Amino acid sequence: MIKIRVQDAVGMTLCHDLTEMRDGFKGPAFRRGHVIREEDIPHMLDIGKQTVFVWEENAGEIHEEDAARRMAAMAPVKGAHYTEPSEGKVLLIADSEGMLRVDTLLLEEINSIGDLTVSTLPDHYPVKPGMRLASMRIVPLVTKEEQIIRAEALCAGRKLLDLLPYAPRKAGIIITGSEIYHGRIKDKFEAVARAKLAKYPGTVLGAVACDDDVNMLVRAAEDFLAQGADFLIFSGGMSVDPDDVTPAAIRRLGCGVVSHGVPSQPGNMTLAAYLDDIPVLGVPGAAVSLPTTIFDVLLPQIYAGLKFTKQDLVRLGDGGLCQLCQACRFPNCTFGRY
Repeated sequence: MIKIRVQDAVGMTLCHDLTEMRDGFKGPAFRRGHVIREEDIPHMLDIGKQTVFVWEENAGEIHEEDAARRMAAMAPVKGAHYTEPSEGKVLLIADSEGMLRVDTLLLEEINSIGDLTVSTLPDHYPVKPGMRLASMRIVPLVTKEEQIIRAEALCAGRKLLDLLPYAPRKAGIIITGSEIYHGRIKDKFEAVARAKLAKYPGTVLGAVACDDDVNMLVRAAEDFLAQGADFLIFSGGMSVDPDDVTPAAIRRLGCGVVSHGVPSQPGNMTLAAYLDDIPVLGVPGAAVSLPTTIFDVLLPQIYAGLKFTKQDLVRLGDGGLCQLCQACRFPNCTFGRY
């Protein structure tokens, strides 16, 4: 791309739109790709353009709109679509609900290439249809095509972005507490859990209250498994007190405990485990008294089919402290980022 006087640009190709404003109209007088003619010169001068940018022969350059299209093509996402370029950028828009995954290392590599910029929502972000997931553009009007080729090579065989759809699950809710089992107080967790699970596909097989008895808890879980449960949620009895039996029951059931306790507040005493591939959560009492806890952070991961590791849960510490805002804005906040 070179800058040249309009009088010297006849026969050359514009590499940017020329905007005109007159009588309430604002729009392109000449569009990118227009081959400049002798009769265009007075019009260009009338709109204040004494110089224009035109393509150089064999310069190896690419225009911002073409670059944006190439950047979109290198990162296709099932369940989402890219817009046409506007003001030099393309946007990735969600068509379906699910969990956004971002290869943050690859993202950093691409953004380290000269003129390229890709911005996204955070990795592990729950999204709904119509949400903007990413924006891609180059900074200048044109860039060397070699930069786009480098980015395309980095994306070959790797997924920069992915949208994992939520899969239906059959959930069983098991509530621990002699005070609830014997009717001394009314349980509040079932209603909370049902409301949260209603945001995801699937069914709730039921909710069962149990005494503080390991064998009773195990039998309740086995009953749900016999009904086809592929997600078990335990509530109550989750602290480290000797008479809190829920963690022992989860282990007795044969689950492999990933972690009992996570660096997140509220929800410090959360237990995450698996019975083969079936996720099992032990949810502490904070889920009843507060609108958002780590329970809300883990649910979309589970329905997206992600399997936690200990390191995944350790990373919850960065962003693990809820600000307890008067009006909860989760997930549009700092809580639960990893």
